[in-house]
Parts: sequence; structure tokens; C-alpha cells
Amino acid sequence: MAGVDILATAFNGANAAFIADLYARWVANPGAVDPSFAELFSALNDESRAILTDATGASWAPRRYDFGEPEAARPTAKPAAQPAGAPAAITLDQVRAATKDSLRALMMIRTYRVRGHLEAKLDPLGLQVPRPHPELDPATYGFTEADMDRPVFIDNVLGLEVATPRQILQILRETYCGPVGVEFMHIQDPDQKAWIQRRVEGAPWRTTFDAAGKRTILRQLTEAEGLEAFCQKRFVGTKRFGLEGGEVTIPALHAIIQTAANAGVTEIAIGMPHRGRLNTLVNIVKKPYTALFSEFGGASFKPDDVQGSGDVKYHLGTSTDVEIDGNLVHLSLQPNPSHLEAVDPVVVGKVRARQDMAGDTKARRSVMGILMHGDAAFAGQGLVYETLAMSQLIGYRTGGTVHVVVNNQIGFTTVPAHAYSGLYCTDVAKSIQSPILHVNGDDPEAVVWCAQMAAEFRQEFATDFVLDIVCYRRHGHNETDEPAFTQPIMYRAIKDRPTTRQLYAEQLAHEGVATTDEAKAMWDAFTATLEDAYKAAQAYKPNKADWLEGHWTGLTVPNNEAEWTEDKTEVDGATLQRIGAAISHVPGDFDVNPKIARQLEAKRAMFETGEGLDWATGEALAYGSLLLEGHRVRLSGEDVQRGTFSQRHAVLIDQTNQNEYVPLNNIAEGQAKIEIYNSLLSEAGVLGFEYGYTLADPRTLVLWEGQFGDFANGAQVIIDQFLASGESKWLRMSGLTLLLPHGYEGQGPEHSSARPERYLQLCAEQNMIVANLTTPANYFHALRRQMKRNFRKPLVLMTPKSLLRHKLALSPLADFAPGSRFQTVIPETDALVAGAQVKRVVLCTGKVYYDLLAERRARGVNDVAIVRVEQLYPFPSVSLPKVLAAYPNAQVVWCQEEPANMGAWTFMDRRLETVLGGMDVSAKRPAYIGRPEAASPATGLAKTHAAEQAALVASALTLD
Repeated sequence: MAGVDILATAFNGANAAFIADLYARWVANPGAVDPSFAELFSALNDESRAILTDATGASWAPRRYDFGEPEAARPTAKPAAQPAGAPAAITLDQVRAATKDSLRALMMIRTYRVRGHLEAKLDPLGLQVPRPHPELDPATYGFTEADMDRPVFIDNVLGLEVATPRQILQILRETYCGPVGVEFMHIQDPDQKAWIQRRVEGAPWRTTFDAAGKRTILRQLTEAEGLEAFCQKRFVGTKRFGLEGGEVTIPALHAIIQTAANAGVTEIAIGMPHRGRLNTLVNIVKKPYTALFSEFGGASFKPDDVQGSGDVKYHLGTSTDVEIDGNLVHLSLQPNPSHLEAVDPVVVGKVRARQDMAGDTKARRSVMGILMHGDAAFAGQGLVYETLAMSQLIGYRTGGTVHVVVNNQIGFTTVPAHAYSGLYCTDVAKSIQSPILHVNGDDPEAVVWCAQMAAEFRQEFATDFVLDIVCYRRHGHNETDEPAFTQPIMYRAIKDRPTTRQLYAEQLAHEGVATTDEAKAMWDAFTATLEDAYKAAQAYKPNKADWLEGHWTGLTVPNNEAEWTEDKTEVDGATLQRIGAAISHVPGDFDVNPKIARQLEAKRAMFETGEGLDWATGEALAYGSLLLEGHRVRLSGEDVQRGTFSQRHAVLIDQTNQNEYVPLNNIAEGQAKIEIYNSLLSEAGVLGFEYGYTLADPRTLVLWEGQFGDFANGAQVIIDQFLASGESKWLRMSGLTLLLPHGYEGQGPEHSSARPERYLQLCAEQNMIVANLTTPANYFHALRRQMKRNFRKPLVLMTPKSLLRHKLALSPLADFAPGSRFQTVIPETDALVAGAQVKRVVLCTGKVYYDLLAERRARGVNDVAIVRVEQLYPFPSVSLPKVLAAYPNAQVVWCQEEPANMGAWTFMDRRLETVLGGMDVSAKRPAYIGRPEAASPATGLAKTHAAEQAALVASALTLD
């Protein structure tokens, strides 16, 4: 440790051990040491004592007490004769004095490492002047002005073997109190702390860049500022959420990308809010200026023959391949909504998928995410923490993300004092021990140096890194906003301040690196480029859509048929048996739980008889068959390995050693693998992650399961802004499957409804599939269909709870085998009177079917048919009329468990009326049977629930 190093240099090794052991003895018994040392040790503050604690070992560790005197101070019977010219022996007083100096110097160095950032000069506007901190005052450590030039041994801790307190203070203030504030002493990993220390001490950003490097930074600043200035002039009054005041972000991004590319990164996914997006699109991800200016003129980003609503230009993304120092790197900027930080987990999920596809599942260094944030959003949005919390979890880690905070020191009109409780907007990152660099945005070289360090650290340690660029926002929240209404002092300072590029150009001119004329020529040349692009934009037409390329090649847009043709999802009998054998078997040396052993026996019996396959088995057959066909499967969510209702048991745990065994990964040699991860207790973050995964890999079945269906409420932004509308807005398909346990079984308001009405309200333009299935076989086909279609759509399934073990909710093996397929509508299965004599058709979906079926059989009713609408959307406008045609004289009712203002009723009502109106049947409108409208989804009283359920079932089966 550093404390031992200093003492060992100031004295020989025996003396260092003596002092450390003496301190340990003092801790145990203050009266057991020389009074002068007792006085010294008792004067130490907590942090100073920590230094000597480091030297003696952890507080709980066994101590080796060796209380021998230091060699020079140890008395001898006859002092040995000193050679001529040799230095005099070191006395105990000298040891004590040198110890005090070295300890105090070390205390000061350590305190600067911990708290030096508190006096860093970070605000380019100069409005936030750091207050002097007493612990950064050398007088706190006993150094008076008279002591400032006395040499002290510090053992190269700051690159010097011996230094005066004045020299030490100069190095510390340049390192920790200049334009960079370093927060790293909260990190527990000593290698990470030592790495950062070595990088930052001595303030190397002052001397790193040669003339060529400085001119590169100037050129990048010119491109960043030049674009904003051009747009401000050409598109007056148009919102663009510009980067003015934070233009140094563009050189920072260039530095991160270049450093990562040189370290072996081959793909980088970027997520960011709207501020600065246009600048990033063209100057980083290389979207043509012509295309951008065309969109400013109101043109679409896609060809006219590609359908979709589109989105505002500052929400769009793009991708490209760039060559950096001979390395080819794929860059992509993800589209995002205005919901700040919602894109964070999406980007990280995409990065994970790309790493998995590349086989980079150990180091996870080949693909990297860059997430850009605003200061107020980074502190205020919970998704930031959820994304950080996933960063080191086995199912979600990506080798570290570089976070760049464009810190405008304001959120819309909200000042930091009202925006977060901590000292910095980045304090949340300390929860995962991420290093944080705060840097003054008007010091471009410091910013670029910090950006390089961020990428280097990520590649070295595979952890997140936060770069907080403290800058300002030259305009209001948008270009038409008046910020002086609420921040008059700040905006007076901004109005009078030259731009970052102007200041840097002046600096380079003063240094003789680039003359004023050269800087102006650079500006004029770039402006001319933009003028040419602006003229060309008048006739610009996009010639292809930015989708269905690369990994998506071969997939297409579905046709506009009223009802899509069902793809082949059957599986041959031999393959089903092979999967069945695997999922009902464990290795001989695996100590399986006795209850699981009984379940495995029951599963073997299902395949021997070909009867009685339950829900979990149907699911396992879907996964297993896809794995054998080369599709990977990824399932995540809360407690999904076992399943909320102890139904899945896809990951078995050895009862002796806790080792895991996944039967589905042991079907055949060379098969694809399933990954099943119990997630952290998060919905929005994890669902966003899985959505991002599907954007990158269309060949893997990706599923997210809610512990209960209504837990998805916490992820509503991901569902609304990405899952339901992403394809229409941004031309981004997703095949994500949501498994949402749903069903009214007396479990109360929060554990009954998955809120199917919310998903149905989002349905239009064939954007996704919503279903509430009743058989394991239909579930099997629905899952396989996700991979067998030549397009991708999200699938939202209301999955069962009680039906997992219901004696009627079973399927024969034949319903999975050749000749079987997914059924959007399941007709009546019992023998009834002739169709023309049926008096009522009860349409329903999901678990209520079995309640209706059991009651009808108990009553012996044979003139009421029950038809299951398995797929609610896309609405079965072809299949359903074919089934209803068999009952020309029957009433038609829609029966549901949910209250009338929930469930599928309001979605089905008019659609059923349209179907019936086009048929030659007596019924022209459906009637409603179910719970009345309610504010809460369900009662919390078991007796009330049972009475309500019995009443709605009886009403459905009782003829008027």
C-alpha cells in the first residue's frame, strides 16, 4: 500500500515495519507505546488512520505483532564504529519527525485524491466558483509557510522520490483542482484505482497533444459549431435542439470512438437524447448533410413507397461503416422518443446481442455502447439507475458502457439545486463504483484526453465509465425558447462569452499552432461544404429505406392481407420425442430435488402416452425445436428460471452443490443454446434491454416474462414508444415476445389483469400480435411462428396461472406434430345440437373458457356454443366468420372476466359488429357479459370474486 511505500523509503524496511506494527499495538493498547508516538497516532484523523490501517492489514485480519525497535534506534551493548564519512545513525527523534512529515504529506495526497474535485474549475461560465475546502488546505496537515520548502520522502507517489510540500501541492492542484475533477476513490478495486491514479496525476492533458492533434480538435470543433451556425441561419425558428455551448462533445465522441477502434472494438452503438442529435448524426455517424437539410425542408427520411408515420428529425437514427486508422468500425445511432433515457437499456441490449452473435461472450470487448445524457435526466430518470444496475449482471453485462453527460447545468428551466439532491448529477454512477471525470467543456484538450481515458478504462476493466462535460446551453430548451425568463444571470454570461471554438482558435494562435487566418480558412471551407449540400438538398430523394439489411437480409414486410396465412410450425414426431427425452432427464450424478424428480417422471409419461401435455411442456417443446433448428432462445424476467408459479423449472439446481443443469441445452450435439436469466427487479430496464436485443438479432427468439402481467405497467414507456410504434416511426422491426400472466382467480387488483386493453388500444397497421391462448399446443405454435415467419412483429401473450395445472388445459402430442398449426380461433369442441338449433354463441378468450366449459357440462347445456378467440389482434376477420356461419340463428355474446371498461370488450365490440353485419345470420350485434365497469381491475375479497365469477358464467350460459 502507498502508506507502507512512503515509510519504507523514508526509512529502511525494518523501520517501516516497526512504525506499522507500533501503530497496530497502539490501536490495541494506547498506553503500550512511547508517549511521543501515542501523541502522534492520537492526532491522526480517520482518513490518516486509514493509511496506517492499510499498512497493517484489514481490521479483521490476524495480526503479526513484531514490536522490535527500528534498527537505527535499537540500543546495543557496544555501538559499532562508523566508517569515516558515513552518515550519523538515525535517532528516534529523527524517525519521529520524518514519520510526521511523510504521514502528513501522504494524508494530504490522499485527501486531494478523494476531495480535490471539490475545488476543480469546471464551470466555463465562471458562475459556479468552488469554495475552499479546509481538508485541501496544507495547514490542516501541519504544514505552515515555513515548512513548504522542506524536503519530504514520498517514494515516487507523484513521480518524485523527494518533494517539498510546495511541489506536492502544485502537482495535486494541477491534477485534481484544474479543469478536470476526478472521482475515483469510491472504487473498491485497487487495480482500477491505481490505474486511474497513474493516468491522471501530473495533469497529462496539458502536454499530450502535438500540433497535429490540436489542429484535429480545432477542425472537429469547427464542424460542430459550423453546422449549428449554418442551421441557425438557414432554418430560422426551426427546432433542432442544437449543441451550441456543448460543441466539444463532438471531439469527445471522435476520441472515444477512435480509441475504442484502436483497442479492437468493431462496432459501436450510440444512444442519446434529442439535444445534439443532428450534429452527432452528420459529424459522427456520417449521415449526409444533404439528407439532413432535405428533412429540414419537410421531406421524409424514407422513400415514398415505404409506409410508416415517420418521426421528427431529432428523433431519428442511422448507421454506417467507417474506417479509423485502418480499422473498420460499424457505427449506429439509435432512434429514440422524447422520453429521456428510455433508449439507454435499448442500446445496451443491442450491444449484448451483437457480442453474442460475434461469439464474444467472455471478454465482451468487441462491441461497445456509448450513452449520452443530459445532466437533469441522468440525475432524475430511474432508467439510468436500472441500466447501470444491469451492467455487471451475468445476463446483461456488455463489457462496460461509456456514458457522456452533456452537462448544460440546467434542465429546461430547472436549476441543479432543484434537479438533484447530491453534489453532482452523476452521483448515481457511484452505486456501481464507476469512475467519474468532470471536465470543463471550454478546455477541449482536457475533454478529449478524458474521452480517450474513458474508452481505455472500459477496454481495460470492462466496466462503465462516466464523462461529465460541464458546458452550457447557448439558446433555450429549443431555439425558439427564451431562457432569460428564468435564468437571466446565466444567459447574460452566455451572451457575452465567445464560443469554445473561438477560444480554442485564439489559444492555438497564441501557441503558434494555427494562425487566425488558418482557423478562418477552416471555417470558410466547411461553410462552403454546407452551402453545397443545402443547394443539393432541394432535389434530394432518399432512394432506399434504412432497414432489412445486414443481419435482417432475407426478411421482408408482411402483406396487407386481412388475415395472414399461418406459417408451418409443426414438428415431426421423432424430434418431439427427442426433446421430450431431454427435458425429462438429468445426468446420473445430478442430485435432483425429489419434487422435481416426480415432475420429470410425469413428463416422461406424457411422451410415452402422447397425452396430457401441459403448458410448461408445450413451451419447452417450442424452445427445444427452435434450438434444434439453429435458433437461439433468450428468456429473461423476474424468476423465470423456475417460473413465478413453479411451473417451468427450465434450470435445475443440484441439491448437493447448487450446480445448474439446463435440460434444453442437452438435446443434441451442436444445437443452439437457450439462455434463461432471472433478471434484477426491474421492468422498464429489462424490457428495454430485451427489445434492444431483438433489434440486433432477428434470428433469436427473445422473450420477457412479467412476474405478473400488470407488472409491465412499469415498462409502459418501452411498450408505447418502442414496441408498438418503433416500426412505424423508425422502420425498426422487433420480434420480442411478452409473456404476461393474466387471469381472474381471486388474487386481488394487482395480480389478476395483465391489462390487455392497453395493448389492444395500441394495435393498428398490423404492428403487433396480441393473444390470450387456451391450449399448450397453440402456445407452442405461437412461439415457433415468431421465428418461422419472414417478418418480425412483437407478440404480446396473456399467459395463464391456474391453467398451468388445469386438468382440461392439456394438449395431445398430435397437436404439435405434422398436420397441426396455430389456430386464431378455436371452434366448439363438444357435441351439441345442430348448428341451426344453437341458441347462443359465447365468444371468449383465455382462462374464462374453462370456467364456462365446466359449468356448461355440469348443467348439461347443449344449445350454447363456446368459441375461443385465441388471437385478438390482428383481428381474425377471416377465420371468425367461418366459425360463426355454422350458427345462423344464435345470439352472439362476448364474455370476459375483466370489467367492461377493461379486457378485450371495447376492442372487440365494433369489430364483431362489422363481422356480423357482413354475414347472413340473425345476430347483428354482440351483447356483453362480464363484470361491470370498475376503477380497480379486481376485488381483493375472495368471496366477492367467487360470486362475481359465478354470476358472469351463469349469465353467459343462461338464455334470455
